[in-house]
Amino acid sequence: MFLGIDVGTGGTRAILIDREGRVLASHSADHAPIHSAAIGWAEQDPEDWWRAARQAITGALRAAAATGHIGVVEAVGLTGQMHGCVMLDASGEVLRPALIWCDQRTQPQCDWLTATIGYERIIELTANPALPNFTLTKLLWVREHQPEIFARISHVLCPKDFVRLRLTGEYAMDLQEASGTLLLDVAHRRWSTEMAERTDIPLGWLPRLFEGPEICARISPLGAEATGLPAGTPVAAGAGDQGAGAVGMGILTPGSVSATIGTSGVVFAATAQPTLDPRGRLHTFCHAAPGIWHVMGVTNGAGLSLRYLRDTFFPSRSYDEMTTPAKEIPPGSDGLLWAPYLFGERTPHLDPNARAAFVGINASTTSAHYVRAVMEGVAFSLQDTLTLFAELGIPVETIRLGGGGARSPLWRQIQADVYQHAVQTLEAEEGGAFGAALLAGSGVGAWPSVEAACQAAVRPAETIQPLHEAAMKEAYTRYRKVYPALRQIA
Repeated sequence: MFLGIDVGTGGTRAILIDREGRVLASHSADHAPIHSAAIGWAEQDPEDWWRAARQAITGALRAAAATGHIGVVEAVGLTGQMHGCVMLDASGEVLRPALIWCDQRTQPQCDWLTATIGYERIIELTANPALPNFTLTKLLWVREHQPEIFARISHVLCPKDFVRLRLTGEYAMDLQEASGTLLLDVAHRRWSTEMAERTDIPLGWLPRLFEGPEICARISPLGAEATGLPAGTPVAAGAGDQGAGAVGMGILTPGSVSATIGTSGVVFAATAQPTLDPRGRLHTFCHAAPGIWHVMGVTNGAGLSLRYLRDTFFPSRSYDEMTTPAKEIPPGSDGLLWAPYLFGERTPHLDPNARAAFVGINASTTSAHYVRAVMEGVAFSLQDTLTLFAELGIPVETIRLGGGGARSPLWRQIQADVYQHAVQTLEAEEGGAFGAALLAGSGVGAWPSVEAACQAAVRPAETIQPLHEAAMKEAYTRYRKVYPALRQIA
């Protein structure tokens, strides 16, 4: 068996798979709510991730044993929310809560980086512009506002790498995750000495780098005692949630694209070389598999938009109860539009101050209109990335759906209609934890490569053809006018 661990935003999930890619057992444990002391701030306690990881791992092992799967865990892979900044002292103790991916407080630090190094030069060095989501900007905020904590830093990790530290005692990071720190030379797959020097961040704070399937550590006696995993079990480097999720969906060759709606939304394309957007609207990262790269556009408030709508206006309804009436609303939601900028926006606007809005309300607008408009607005925001792919010549041959957007029949059809392209679902869309388990198996030779692992374990299930292309094309044209108008009044 291979164990994949996904340290997400809302919780940690562990799954066990076999060599055919069958999920044998899984278990999840929720995290404490995100702490937000001010608008745009988002923090979590790394030790809470470790608590949830222990519960998820032990729960998955118990579930496997209860169903007769008592084989040995041959290897472990990790994935999780990207960009979070975990600051540790020399003994590996947490110095302060982690600033996580959706924290937007660091725009002044981004402005300083751009003014000091130059917008184009930052992209040349890291393949990405300075954005509030990235790890480096969070370090600079702590240096400016909490210098007494900054002075005690000895190690910097991302969320899943902190859980690896607790499991193994090793400081390590994979190249796909490191691509989201703004400290990696993405084109050459190594830390950027110039970025570190220009920002006075000691390279010694940064962990060793590994390709996604590489074995970088082993379960320590303390990790074994805490989880029930055998001491000495190999641990692969893994990948950030998007890289591992793409592995789990078989997105490894040019032309293969995924559209995933989780808390955030991501359109992800594999590339044979690092492909740069000179304006920085897309992220260019190392892929989780050796020797390839990927580009991706990110919508901060994707599944979060539907959750916000439910929690605020439909607190007693399930998602199915919300979306069933929305099926009766015509494509285009009778003119109602949703701009999903609850946490600012990344692609294509790079605007942490963008704000969400409904546009086009009239006396006939029903609650079902709001639900469908939110689902369409999220798909429109992901179509913005596909529009950029076309602009930059990035091929799109197949689109596979992931996350909550793949589980909802209505959202699947909306996406096919908005993208004006057939979309596929998978037999088992298990998210990043599944990809992390495939990386772990590749690392110990269960498959000769990550590509071979995907061929063995990833199987398409259904293809959904677009049905309402004209209506969605017209609605998307109107959607594109919303952000410029909002920017004038926000």
